[in-house]
Parts: sequence; structure tokens; C-alpha cells
Amino acid sequence: MAEPTPRQSQPRLRPAPLIFEPAAAAGDPEHFFDLESIDDPRMLLSRATELTQAFRAAADRAVEFQAMAAAQLADPRRFDRLTPADIAERAEWTEDYAKRMVEFGRDLMRGVDTEGRRPDPV
Repeated sequence: MAEPTPRQSQPRLRPAPLIFEPAAAAGDPEHFFDLESIDDPRMLLSRATELTQAFRAAADRAVEFQAMAAAQLADPRRFDRLTPADIAERAEWTEDYAKRMVEFGRDLMRGVDTEGRRPDPV
């Protein structure tokens, strides 16, 4: 499983937009965001790099949302709260990882970065 990534003090970069593929193209294993049709290696490298950055940014953001959801599910104020073992089972994590994700999510919701500082509001 992916580890929670530390938040950087730098602003998030806006990755290249992911262009959704038609269902017919997505079913073709040789077709991937039209990269196979790019003949110029410079353009291919540029577009593939944009996609790589977009997927990394999306994965990092998804992990943050997972962590916040885990923290909300584990909130002791909820009458239907889940234990770390329950959260781990639902997310297919280990229990130890679920505990760390709950803490990471709590920090995110409090607006605290991984070093215990509140992010600069500017």
C-alpha cells in the first residue's frame, strides 16, 4: 500500500488534464491516452511526462482523501465509529497502516502538516 506522502510547503502544481478515453479505445490494450499515435519522441516524452505527473498528483490526493475518511470513520464521537481493524479490512490495509492513516487524516483535517506546523494561509 502507498504510504502517506508528506505535504510540502510548496503550492500544489496543476498537472496536465487527464483526457478521458472513449469506452472503445479504453478496451484496446494497445491504446493509452493516444500516446501510441505520437511519432515525435520529444512530444511523446512531453505528453507521457504530463500524464505521469497527473497520475502521481491524483494518487497523492486520493491518499489524502482516504486518510481523512479513515479519520472520520474512527472518530470517537461517532456512535457508529469503526476500529482500526475494521477500517483496515474495508480498505485492504494492515491494522498498523490504518492507525497511521487515521492519524494522518486527523492532521490533515486540523490543517497541520507532517512536521506539526499549520500551513501558511497565504
